[in-house]
Amino acid sequence: MIEAVALTYGMLLSFVLSGASHNRKLARPNPPVLNNVGYVLFGATVAGAVLLAAYGLWGMATGAVLAV
Repeated sequence: MIEAVALTYGMLLSFVLSGASHNRKLARPNPPVLNNVGYVLFGATVAGAVLLAAYGLWGMATGAVLAV
């Protein structure tokens, strides 16, 4: 299951970044859908990073052995 999510996330991120850079080269605005998907992916990335950092800090504070 994780593999499918990681593949989907990677493909969407690649599509958004390549579309945004292409539009930047052509000096035209991004479509709203591209912006919205980009913001959702950015939010998911930040949320995942914060959750993993909190999980690691919790493990350090309690002295527990953590496995991800």
